[in-house]
Amino acid sequence: MRTICLVFLVLLAGVIVGLRAEPFRTDINPALQYYQAFILAPDLAQADRDYLFTNEWRGQRLPQRFGELLGRYNNQFTLVRHAAYVTVPCDWGIDISPGPATLLPCLARNKVIVQSARLRAMWFLQHGQQAEAAEDLMAAFALARNSSHDGTLISVLVQIACENILSAAVAENYYQLAPETLKRIADGFEAAPVRGTVAGCIATERAFFHDWLKRRIFELQKENAGDEVKTMGSLRELIEGIEGGTEGDNSQIRPNLWDRVLKASGGTSAGVLSLIVDEELFYEKLSAILDLPQREYETQVKDFNEGVKKSSNPFVSQMFSPWEKCRAKEFASVVRLAMVRAAAEYKLHGEDGLRSVLDPYSEAPFEFGRFVFEGVDRGFELKSPYAGRGAQELMIFVAKDGPPFSVNSKTENRAAVGSSTAK
Repeated sequence: MRTICLVFLVLLAGVIVGLRAEPFRTDINPALQYYQAFILAPDLAQADRDYLFTNEWRGQRLPQRFGELLGRYNNQFTLVRHAAYVTVPCDWGIDISPGPATLLPCLARNKVIVQSARLRAMWFLQHGQQAEAAEDLMAAFALARNSSHDGTLISVLVQIACENILSAAVAENYYQLAPETLKRIADGFEAAPVRGTVAGCIATERAFFHDWLKRRIFELQKENAGDEVKTMGSLRELIEGIEGGTEGDNSQIRPNLWDRVLKASGGTSAGVLSLIVDEELFYEKLSAILDLPQREYETQVKDFNEGVKKSSNPFVSQMFSPWEKCRAKEFASVVRLAMVRAAAEYKLHGEDGLRSVLDPYSEAPFEFGRFVFEGVDRGFELKSPYAGRGAQELMIFVAKDGPPFSVNSKTENRAAVGSSTAK
């Protein structure tokens, strides 16, 4: 009997009861459930896909066709929701041994799911289904966090982009979200899987390019048995064959990189290898700097970037220039998520609630102001002194329905009044 009870308890620990009291396992690698969710994605006609994802839906009554198309995502979101409650780490099973040629097929699909969650939340809120909207937004946020768990920089950038989509979804639907729903969403965002960080990508990005190229040089030298012309020819093919990637992706290679490498290396594979080895100190320095508190980081990264600019090593200037911009995007997302929490507390507890949430940059409450659009008070904005992306971070929380505007930039709203673009 004791054995039977023990088995029962173990099985019970691996399930959870969802909104509809349906038990499901929480001990499955969430990546497996996400891959299954990809399979269940509806095969929409291009016209239907364009209808959903290219139209501006804010500020209008959502038509029945909109809801019917989004209903085809129900099976997919069942799995995405389940994955949000999983208690084991997410392992996408990515093999990075191909180096810069490594494929990351999940990223684009993950972002589509997040974009779908934003639309589904709009539909649910229009029909008074607060709990359903919250479940989709929280599940999509968990997916965003899990997206970065392969340790690559491009995956962290996708995570940040998805976090921004979901933060904006809260801001643009603020007027429709009940206080308890807002609190639940903010709590769910904070309880999501641990975020991937730019600092945490150093090891993988180093393995992606530095370690991979270093290994390939040794292999080519051995394969070609002292034939330097053949070795250098193969090296040229390797470097020129690496295609450019998304901003911040360290596989992005400038068109003239080979010419600069050839000159700096003295035209030998040993010289190329020496350039690769010289990078190692930069990786070590950057790793330490990225882990610093934000204000200390801002001071030290300037000196680091000066060293990068002065380096005659073409790999150094190529590989280390994007990191500062990526870190700025990361911290901006952290600030925006704090704004979501502050806005939730404001709806729950008024000004006292607003002041209870501190800006992670200034360690003071966010600056608060009303937001008027086309002569109408449409809500309020929260602003941070953090300006790592060139301007102070702000979010506008829509308290009254009406013509759409960017919830992320007051400047864009002034420049293009009535613009339907959601940044």
